[in-house]
Formats: sequence, structure tokens, C-alpha cells
Amino acid sequence: MNFTPLVKPHFVRRARRTLSWASDGDRLQSEMLRRLLARAASTEVGNRYGFTDILRENDPAKAFAQRVPCIDYETMRGDVWRMIKGGRDILWPGRCRWYAQSSGTSGGKSKYIPITDDSLRLNHYRGAEDSVSHYIAANPATRIFAGKGMILGGSFANEIPDLPKGVHVGDLSATLIKRITPLADLVRVPEKRIALMPDWETKLPALAQAALNNNVTNISGVPSWFLTVIKHILSLQGAGSLSEVWPNLEVFFHGGIAFGPYREEYRRLTEGCDMHFMETYNASEGFFATQNDLADPAMLLIIDCGIYYEFIDVSRPDSPPAGIADVEKGKVYELVITAPNGLWRYRLGDTVKIESTAPLKITIAGRTKCFINAFGEELMECNADEALAKACRETGASIKNYTAGPVFTCDGHRGRHEWIVEWENRPADSGMFAARLDETLQELNSDYQAKRSHSIFLDPLTIVDARPGLFDDWLSRSGSQKLGGQRKVPRLSNDRRILDTLLALNSQKP
Repeated sequence: MNFTPLVKPHFVRRARRTLSWASDGDRLQSEMLRRLLARAASTEVGNRYGFTDILRENDPAKAFAQRVPCIDYETMRGDVWRMIKGGRDILWPGRCRWYAQSSGTSGGKSKYIPITDDSLRLNHYRGAEDSVSHYIAANPATRIFAGKGMILGGSFANEIPDLPKGVHVGDLSATLIKRITPLADLVRVPEKRIALMPDWETKLPALAQAALNNNVTNISGVPSWFLTVIKHILSLQGAGSLSEVWPNLEVFFHGGIAFGPYREEYRRLTEGCDMHFMETYNASEGFFATQNDLADPAMLLIIDCGIYYEFIDVSRPDSPPAGIADVEKGKVYELVITAPNGLWRYRLGDTVKIESTAPLKITIAGRTKCFINAFGEELMECNADEALAKACRETGASIKNYTAGPVFTCDGHRGRHEWIVEWENRPADSGMFAARLDETLQELNSDYQAKRSHSIFLDPLTIVDARPGLFDDWLSRSGSQKLGGQRKVPRLSNDRRILDTLLALNSQKP
């Protein structure tokens, strides 16, 4: 049965309502801040910064910016750890028992983002509903609820020993699936038992088998992860396109990593489907934006989903953060959020470009630091430096310069990381060095470890030997030649522009 006509009016109304706020965004955001401050006024952080006094000010937003500092995860790590161990009323009212684990901070292997009942209700689930709303509004012919949605999620595997009873740590997607309403369960696959399996070696065939027995009209997840699942499904069926498996498939809601490198492969694998692709901007910290126009890659910032936004102009990083009424079209800003999970003026580490201001639409510009996140692995420069140091110690090698980036998934091949290394002292066995580097990266970064597990998503990294002077040549040719310590080589890149240039130079004589 096709339920789309029955629920379509609800979703269309929601989409129109969010668009109607274009001229009233500043007022809505001010009210959102007041609600957040009032809700947390009696917490430790509320008493620390005087939330009650801020609310009494004529301009609470101004007072909030003056009294509460912008922070990163390391600043709040201690408070979060106390919450995990049972602390109440610290960053948010009550006791939080759910945490999203992700890699990438310099102070430890993982960061743990609180997932409160308020953040689920006001933000994560509402943001997902908004994505569906805007898709239905943009595609009147949709039959999305004539079948089921396949949601690809993670698990509750975590690295914290002696986790207190009743506390759950894992992928955000695992919590979202675990706590989804029974009504939503009726229109999604696979069942929770399969969706939350921790071992991808057993999970992958179970996912594929469950999906084959259903009329799937929409899929949601990270592009790199889903590509592996899709290829396994096609292999089981002996099919060349998903149109042979799910003839009614019509939309992929994707996020987490850049879709560009995967777009053509997805188009090939969905040939014959009336297929659409909807990008979302959701993270462990919150659900922030979604496409609302199938022809426009920019995403609509969701301003009534529990998040108060501020923006730091990357060209003037020491300037005070701006509110949504003061951002300028075409500029790039670092995103700062205040959210109903206890993140107060939290520097997300993402940069966004303002594509329009009425309504406020953005594209993701990148991270504030070097990284590789082509496959959802969130490999950071600190991980690379530490892993290289350990591999050098164990093999007697030393490195002069290096950079790394992705080799994207193509037909018949998994993705991997490719490293270009200029040696001071070459290891006796370069294969052993590469293996130790790969193993250590898995030890340091839980997301990279998950993608490398059983080589389901990522193959082992490879190393290309750089000729002597390669990086100096590249710096000179790129106009980056500077004196002393100002001569910098990007260590990690999320695309292949630097890698391909270096590889071409590597084949030339100095």
C-alpha cells in the first residue's frame, strides 16, 4: 500500500513553514537561545556562566557571547567524562546515558558527544523529518512511502573499559536506530538486530539478505559505506543496476562525507531508477542542514531544530562570531553551535560557505584542520604524525616529508589511502613499514579501524617513495616557498589534487 498521499500534506506543510522563516530567522534564533539558556540554567555550566543573569539582559545574545567562551572538545572533555561516569546536571539537565563516539581530537583516541533526550527529539529526528519533508515538496510525484527505507547504521562497539551500567557509547546512527519510534520502524529496514550488528563481516551479508526481501524506495547513509552494501547486493542477485533489485528506488539521503567522488558510480549503479540524491549535513553534534531543492546543491540551514548558530569569519579568525542575520553571501565561516546536548558555543571544526542569506543556505567548505574523511574515517594530522613516529621507531627509518590522500573507490576496487614519503633513512623493509603504519593508525583512530576491519571498506594503505627534493620542488612550483619553519607541506588532504601533482613531479628529474 502507498501511504504517501496520506502523509504528504503534513510533510509539505512542514517544508513550506521552514522556508517561510527566511525573513524571521534572527528572531527565531534569539528565541532558540533563550530556550536553551532557560533549560540549562540550573546546571553546573549554567551556574558557572550565570545563564539566569544572561536571560535578564536586554540583549541575551550579546551577553551570552560576552560571558561564555567559544570552546573545542578538549575544553569540555573532563565534564563529558564526569557525565559518562554518572554525573548529573553538568552540561545539560539530568543524567545522559547515550554518547556518540567519533575520532579526531588531539587529546585522545575518540571524542564522546552527549546524546540527550532533548537533542534526539528537538534536533536529530526533526532534522531527518525535515529532509524527507523537503524531498516530498520538491518531488510531487514521489511514492516514497509505497515501500520502505533502508537505513545503514553503525553499532555500539566502544573503547571505554568498565562502562557504567545503562550507559551506551557507539556510532550516532546506532543510537538513532535503537531509539527510533515503533511507527518509524514500520517503514524501515533492516530490523534492529541486524542494523546494530558490530561485526561488518557478518553484518554485510545479513544487511544484503534483509534488503533483498523488501520493496526499498529510499536509502540513507554514508556514501562510502553504502557503496559496499550495494555492490554486495548486486553481486548476490547477479544484477548490474539497483533497478533490477529495487525498481521503485527513488532517493538517496546521504551525508557524512563529500558525495562528489561517488556521484558517477552511484548514477551508474542506479541506472534505470528515477533516482534523486539529497545531501544532508548531520554529525554526532547535531543535524544542521538539508537540501531543499533537487537542482541546487546548497543546503538549507535548519534554524528551528534546537541549535543556536554563530559564525566565525575564517578571513578574520579573531573577530567576534556573527549571528545568522550578519553573515554575508559568498564568505566562508567556521561554524559554532549551542545545542540541547550540552555543547555551549562549541567550535565544530567545520567551515561552511554562505550560498544565500534569504533563505540561509550553505555548502560545506571543509575542516579547519588537515584531515582525510573520504570514506568516513576522519583521519587527522595528529593520528598520522603519531603513527609515523611509531613506525619509524620500530623499523629504524626516518622521514623528511610526507603527504597522504585518498584513492577513491572504483568499479571492482575498494578505496585506500596513498602516502608519498621522502625518506631521510629508508626502512630495510618498506612493506613492513607500511603494515606497521596501517596497524598503528587503526590503534589510534577508531573510525579508521572500523573502515579497515576485514578490508570490507578500505584496503591497506600504500606508500610511494618520493625522489630526493620532491617536496621542495613542489613548494617552489606552487608558490609556497617560504623561509624556515614557515615552509609547510599539507600532511593530509581529502582529495587528490596535491597527490596527483606530486606524483607527476616525482616522475621528473629534479
